[in-house]
Amino acid sequence: MMGPMPDEIRTLRPAETAPTRPSPRGAAPADPGTRRAVWTLRLVAVGIVLAALNLRPAITSLGPLLEEARAGLHMSGTAAGLLTSVPALCFAVLGSAAPRLSRRFGPAAVVCAGMAAVTAGLVARSLAGGEAGFLAASALALMGIAVSNVLMPVIVKRYFPDRVGSMTGLYSMALALGTSAAAAATVPMTSALGGGWRTGLAVWALPAALAVLPWLVLVRGRSATAEGGAAAAPGDAPAPRITRSPTAWALGGFFGLQATGAYITMGWMPQIFRDAGVPASTAGVLLAVTMAMGVPLAFVIPRVAGRLRHQGPIVVLLGLCGLAGYLGLLLAPAAGAWAWALLLGVSNCAFPLALTMIGMRSRTGAGVVRLSAFAQSAGYLISVPGPLLVGMLYQHSGGWTLPLSLMAALLVPQMAMGVLAGRDRTIEDERGMRD
Repeated sequence: MMGPMPDEIRTLRPAETAPTRPSPRGAAPADPGTRRAVWTLRLVAVGIVLAALNLRPAITSLGPLLEEARAGLHMSGTAAGLLTSVPALCFAVLGSAAPRLSRRFGPAAVVCAGMAAVTAGLVARSLAGGEAGFLAASALALMGIAVSNVLMPVIVKRYFPDRVGSMTGLYSMALALGTSAAAAATVPMTSALGGGWRTGLAVWALPAALAVLPWLVLVRGRSATAEGGAAAAPGDAPAPRITRSPTAWALGGFFGLQATGAYITMGWMPQIFRDAGVPASTAGVLLAVTMAMGVPLAFVIPRVAGRLRHQGPIVVLLGLCGLAGYLGLLLAPAAGAWAWALLLGVSNCAFPLALTMIGMRSRTGAGVVRLSAFAQSAGYLISVPGPLLVGMLYQHSGGWTLPLSLMAALLVPQMAMGVLAGRDRTIEDERGMRD
């Protein structure tokens, strides 16, 4: 468990979070520290939701317009595959830096800077004149997403240590909502605004700018100052050597393989449907359906997983749904399009499950920081080749049989690693971590 925390950021008991009633005449006023703590927690919750809403539109807004962007930038299929690999590469490289940045500046300041980078990157991407500029601007936005990705479980554990499952569910639900909204609304908004693909991509900078505001208030306020970043919370154990933990490696492998499937889906699924004769707008809606499945399930799955001693059965169920979805895309991509989109949407909910397991596999705040950074950085590094390889297979084979076969095959080790990561243990209890 985390050690004592300043009054401004500690988790309040139900009695403390109840609405303040008017004090009787002559009664002592409400404790200012309690009011400040309630205000801080509410602002953090708003910041978490707004940040989560902006962690995927930079990626899923591109999928429905990928064909137009490729034509406008004269981009090859291999280069497009590289573009879909950029998110994972940025997440892997920048995610490992998140703990150091958090200790130096505090997690609120890092997330604030991350949301500002997302905003700037989305604006610059819409103005890019060539492949290199487009990739560089995308990388800037994705760098902001990367550090925020890693720090979200840390912030949830720090501010809401007794509500990890429910707050992770809320965060995951908001993330899924932002993901699906960008996939579904990008093409219609582009048409409504009378612009080209650049306009459709630029519009997502507006909600990203809005997400900067609550974190900016936290950074400037006393609560963010009290939070600090340089020192560990009192009572936290020294950070363990995470590379000696079998559970950390299993969680990193599970995270990486589910991320591979998710980014291949976000980057290429609209193209799969378009090649099967589905209109561009419908292909975007189908991707949105896949992402929208995460809205209810991302709230339910973490809560269920938090009550189970072993999360392996959930891992296997999600993997089997993914196998059924890929088989459907192979056999009847257009005829059963809605069913395959639903099944793949269920399968993609391995992401909130992985986030929940990060919070459950360590007892200390220091352990969660290290485990989150390791699992996400190693995981995203594992996922880098997947989208690029799919793009190369698609370009050289001229169809989707080989890419979809690869995507289905990767679900087998994903389930195996997830079962190992889901065992009822913490990294502090493992023999290698105690030596």
